[in-house]
Amino acid sequence: MTLITVDVTLPLGTFMLDVQFASDCRSIALFGPSGSGKTSLANVMAGLLTPQTGHIGINGTTLFDSAAGINLTPQQRGIGYVFQDNRLFPHMTIKDNLVYGEKWAPPNQNGPSFDDIVGLLDIGHLLNRTPAKLSGGESQRVAIGRALLMRPRIVLLDEPLASLDQERKAEIIHYLLKIRQASLAASLAPMITISHAPEEVNRLADEVVMMAEGSVKSVLRTPI
Repeated sequence: MTLITVDVTLPLGTFMLDVQFASDCRSIALFGPSGSGKTSLANVMAGLLTPQTGHIGINGTTLFDSAAGINLTPQQRGIGYVFQDNRLFPHMTIKDNLVYGEKWAPPNQNGPSFDDIVGLLDIGHLLNRTPAKLSGGESQRVAIGRALLMRPRIVLLDEPLASLDQERKAEIIHYLLKIRQASLAASLAPMITISHAPEEVNRLADEVVMMAEGSVKSVLRTPI
């Protein structure tokens, strides 16, 4: 079964997002320079922007279809979205931030437990802290953990390394590779990583959707 199908158009001022691709890979990258439409496409997939026309399907479930009048809400889509700025709740402990993600998990659906994710990301010692007391790498790991605890159909990671120094990038790459391995074994959700760095997509993705000027130029297997 094709894991993901995207065929959408959306005018954004003078910019036109016009994207078509399909993939059966469990680790995909949206790759291209700034302004190529990667984040706009992620927002369309997540339901934060509504296409003018088209279809989006993930693992056999239709998320959007303009012809059929289907447009699931962001909450209904089951996408774990990790934003560049993490968006952790500053007034909540790390444990409560993670539990918030777990509350969005579909009932009676198998998936990783709270302890599984805490162990995978080595964040057990952070649970009683607040986001203000975390490093950039720690915050990113918590945001990823919260997304995974939603037991999503797919995880979207928007430039997960962009704001980190080299030491923190190496730290997060280590955990993203663990998630990729678990995803390939089908014990975690598939992941889509948004990046403009070739070395990142070559390490994290099996297939790369090459974007420029709002459209897909090619779809390649790694290394690119």
